[in-house]
Amino acid sequence: MTKAELVDKMHAKAALPTKAQTEHTLDAIITALKDALASGESVSFTGFGSFKVVHRAARKGRNPRTGKNIAIPATKVAKFTPGKLLKDAVKKK
Repeated sequence: MTKAELVDKMHAKAALPTKAQTEHTLDAIITALKDALASGESVSFTGFGSFKVVHRAARKGRNPRTGKNIAIPATKVAKFTPGKLLKDAVKKK
């Protein structure tokens, strides 16, 4: 699903008057989520799931094309953990 398709579905279910307002609402949600994760906070939606920042340790890897060993630096990444209601909804389909 693309962002445009998500905006269409949100517009059909929400009481917002225009698709432009629906898109602005989606952009505001994404920005708030991104800002919270960037500051190290976790974000949880009951039943849907939670987003949090996790630390990945530095490790050794291998370039599959050349076979040469490379060092992969430590980094922080966003992680999503689905909630029970989301897991159950996916299982049913």
